[in-house]
Amino acid sequence: MVPLVSEKKQSVLLLRIASALVLAPLVLAGVHFGGLYYHALIGGMGLILIFEWADMVGRRPMWMVLGGIYMTLSVWAMWELRLDTQWGAMTVFWLLGVVWGADTGGYVFGQMLRGPKLAPAISPNKTWSGFLGGTVLGAVAGWGVVAFFRPDGGLELAAFGAALAVVSQAGDLFESWIKRRFGVKDSGKIIPGHGGLFDRVDGLVAVAIVLALINITLEGNVLVWLS
Repeated sequence: MVPLVSEKKQSVLLLRIASALVLAPLVLAGVHFGGLYYHALIGGMGLILIFEWADMVGRRPMWMVLGGIYMTLSVWAMWELRLDTQWGAMTVFWLLGVVWGADTGGYVFGQMLRGPKLAPAISPNKTWSGFLGGTVLGAVAGWGVVAFFRPDGGLELAAFGAALAVVSQAGDLFESWIKRRFGVKDSGKIIPGHGGLFDRVDGLVAVAIVLALINITLEGNVLVWLS
């Protein structure tokens, strides 16, 4: 019988799980406590992302400027979303739930169901089954996070979470396009089993910017609007 997952893929998966078990609590603690800890966390994230971007694009000036703007906007967005003393922590937890759910769903359903490729010219391994699975799991995970704090979220919250999950996967595809354009496999090697930090937060970078801009447009928090 041929194993569903090769030994090499199993070892990589275990390494990825181990890295996530170490890093996720640090991130969640930073979001929970906020303040200097959170600022240091997202500030350090921004610096690492800028260095990784510079290496990916070969330090080409125009691409360096574009990457600097993109990463700076993301750090600003993560900072802006956490500022609200009443809704800030829940908003960032919700954001993480959607992004982590989309990543997990995309990987699991893509591996299990496979099928037609989503964007073979950009990322040959991504499939429509993974995209749809990631969208659904991202919506469910985001809804579950908010329901844990406020058990009154409805279908509107799940639908909006699904839309953010799509943005997250678009951010993932954008990074894949950048890596393919410059012939890079990973954005770095800082996280065992994952590659670079940008490989792990490419979706978060995109979603944070979109969500912060939506909040500014609404002159409030989208979670209040959806409640």
